Amino acid sequence: MSAAETLFKIEPPLAILTFNRPKARNAMTWGMYQALLQACEAVNRDEAVQVFVIRGAGGRAFSAGTDISQFLEFKEPEDSLGYERRVSEVLGTLAGVVKPTIAQVEGVAAGAGCGIAITCDLRVATPESSFGLPVARTLGNCVPAGAYCRLVDLIGPGRTTDILMTGRLVGAAEAQGIGLVSRIAPADAIADTVRELAREIAANAPLTVRGIKEMGRRLARRHLTGADVEDVMQACYTSADFREGVAAFLAKRRPRWTGR
Repeated sequence: MSAAETLFKIEPPLAILTFNRPKARNAMTWGMYQALLQACEAVNRDEAVQVFVIRGAGGRAFSAGTDISQFLEFKEPEDSLGYERRVSEVLGTLAGVVKPTIAQVEGVAAGAGCGIAITCDLRVATPESSFGLPVARTLGNCVPAGAYCRLVDLIGPGRTTDILMTGRLVGAAEAQGIGLVSRIAPADAIADTVRELAREIAANAPLTVRGIKEMGRRLARRHLTGADVEDVMQACYTSADFREGVAAFLAKRRPRWTGR
C-alpha cells in the first residue's frame, strides 16, 4: 500500500484518519482497509485519544466504496466470501472501538464507504453529501449483513428496504430527517464543526461515554452475522449478473441484467 492512500494523525483529544485517494473518490483498496483496522487499534491503545474522526480527502467523497477493479481478482466463489468476511472484520473492529467515532462526510459515502460511515457513532455531513448502498443498481452483489442491520437500527426497516431496493442515494437533508446524519455543516465549516463536537464529547465523563457505546454494542448483538447469510451473498457474487455489473461499472455503462 502506498503510504499516501491514508493519513493518520493524533491531535489529542482527537485521532484523525483520512482516506487519501481523492482522484478515485477515496475508493477503498485492501491496504486502506488494513490501515483503518490499524488506526482502530491505535485509538484503543492511546489514552490521550478521546474521539476518533474518519474523513475523506478532496471534498468530493468520504469514500465511494471498495475499489471495484479489485473484484476482477475474484476467481473462486470463496474469494467473494473472503472479501465480505474481511470487510466485516474491519467494520466489526471499528464498531468495537471504545472511544466515540465520528464520520466527517463531504460528498458521497457509497457502498463500503457508507458502511464505514454508518458504523461510526455519529455522522456530520455537508449539504452536498449523499449516502447509499446502491449495489442493486450498480454491481449486482449483496449488501453485507452488518451494514444492513446498522442501517435498520438507524432509520428503520421500511426506509432501509426503500433505499436498498431502489439503489438510490440519500441526500444530506433527507439523511438528517430520517436520523442517518447527526449534523449538517457547510463545507468551509465542517472541520471546525467536527472538532467542536469532538471536544464537547471529550470533555464529558469518559466512563459514561464508553458506557453509552457499550450498551449500544450489546444491543446490537441480536444482529445477523455474515455467516447467517453467506448463501445469499454467494448466490449474488457467483452470478452472471455480478460479472456483468463489474464489467459495466469499469466500462462506465449501464449493466444489462439477466437474473442469472
